Amino acid sequence: MASDGDVKIEGLTRFLFTAPSWRRSLAIILILGFVIDGAGLRTERAIHFFGTFGYILPALISFLLTKPLVESFGKRITWNRSALLAMASVVFGVIVSLSPILLVVRGIFPLLFAISLGLIFAIRLLVLVAIADFRISRMLLPAATQSLVGVLAGSIFFGLQFLSFALVLHLLFGSAIILFIWLVERPLKRNFHISALNFINAFIAHNTDGSKQLETFFREIGEEVYVPQASIFFRRDGGNPAVLTVPNLHPGPMGEIGGGNLPLIIHDALGKDTFVAHGCATHDFNLVSSSEVDKIIDAVRKSESGLEYTATAGKSCRFAYGSVHVLAQCIGDTLLMVATRAPAMTEDIDYPIGLAIMAEGRQHFGHIAFIDAHNSMVDVTSPVMPASLTAYEYMRASERAMEGCRGEEEGVFSVGVSHVRVPFTREEGFGDLGIQVLVVRVGNQDTAYVLFDGNNMASGVREVIREHLIGIVDECEVMTTDSHVVNTITGKNPVGYRISADAMLPYIIDGVKQAVDDCRQAEAAGSTAWCEGIVVFGSHSVSQLASTVNAMLVYIAPLGLAITLFAFLLSLVAYVVLV
Repeated sequence: MASDGDVKIEGLTRFLFTAPSWRRSLAIILILGFVIDGAGLRTERAIHFFGTFGYILPALISFLLTKPLVESFGKRITWNRSALLAMASVVFGVIVSLSPILLVVRGIFPLLFAISLGLIFAIRLLVLVAIADFRISRMLLPAATQSLVGVLAGSIFFGLQFLSFALVLHLLFGSAIILFIWLVERPLKRNFHISALNFINAFIAHNTDGSKQLETFFREIGEEVYVPQASIFFRRDGGNPAVLTVPNLHPGPMGEIGGGNLPLIIHDALGKDTFVAHGCATHDFNLVSSSEVDKIIDAVRKSESGLEYTATAGKSCRFAYGSVHVLAQCIGDTLLMVATRAPAMTEDIDYPIGLAIMAEGRQHFGHIAFIDAHNSMVDVTSPVMPASLTAYEYMRASERAMEGCRGEEEGVFSVGVSHVRVPFTREEGFGDLGIQVLVVRVGNQDTAYVLFDGNNMASGVREVIREHLIGIVDECEVMTTDSHVVNTITGKNPVGYRISADAMLPYIIDGVKQAVDDCRQAEAAGSTAWCEGIVVFGSHSVSQLASTVNAMLVYIAPLGLAITLFAFLLSLVAYVVLV
């Protein structure tokens, strides 16, 4: 789920990059330096071997010192990133110091070289506080290694006067970048009391080291919610018990952070035949920490005690209104509803819509297990919000399902389950649970509920799957857990996007056949647990955070340009005064 006003945390991946091998970066540094040396030897006015001493030597020393200096403060940077930063600094230094203005104004090279060193210091400081440690005081020395060695080289070639001038420029450019950082961080600190750079540090640490420091930020902006969670408990003759539970909380924001792996954690806690479907919740209901899942598990376990099991169920039926289709089945005193808009876009449904549907259904049924199938993704788009046409269609389709299932004839039923581990990865859209299948047999009708551990499904894949399953079973629906462990680099990674339906079908068909063969006479009991005091991102917190970030993005570029130009002007003034 996302919208123009939402913060897509995955967008922070612009700070993530795969640095090339340090050997490649060093090779580029050496080539640039030797080319400058060669050009200098061919020109009488040039300073001989300045490429080696002015560019290569500072970069190599910086490469060797940056990593140990950063790690002395308990942070981490790889050799590859250290070399890339040194190489990028050389490139910026060459561009500024060997500007075409040298062809017009003679004797200006010392000035341009001093400015390039100040700029290198500023760039390195900004990068290091972003990717390593947001505390500026700790990154001053690692940031200054390359430019200070350059200052020493310049002093040898141009005299001690260059030393004082270059150090003044370091002070100017350093102050400018510190001012820039302060201005950029001010909105987030004022509104949310968090540091933007610290947030980026934590995000990169999560993707490189698996750190969960991000959860500290989410907890600071979080708020407590109290939400119902419907579950159906199955007891099977001669077989393991099974559970179908529907959290009205969102399994995000990404990876292992917060509730990103909510389905797996609940599954592992409640038993191997636990199905964790997707209820009604948007990113506002992302858990701030994976530890919050324990509250959900405790609530579901408590709701299981003292239940009265029923040995009858009704056949599944389909109902529709507008673009929404609902597969409904009465199991004991619980109405199970699986809603989809496929082949139209199926997205997160806001919690109030689900709460209204559950409240309406409780007039006629003991419990309502309403599932957002989340099985047709066209693009990353907005969630379904209350009072919208789509919300109205969900509610009307659900009302039809409730009316159609009331008083329906029921009979003994059987339940079969299967769990298929697939050879597909998170990067390919599959979470750790793979594919789970629950088959409910009532009389001569088999209904298969196929649950993929993933975040939505590529549009059209559901229809291909159903086409191949109808015949093996009489009715089926395809669902996803909306697990966000598959989303660390992008918000768009649905099942079937990177792995074709044809490649998945053998595993799906095998899973359904296993579940059909596993059918055993069963009885069921429904429950509705109240999950109390769950700390989530909070209603509209994501949108408020987005508004702040969007406002920052508007002025970051012009502000950065203005501060840089001002530093250049001060450099010229300092040159006139000191030289």
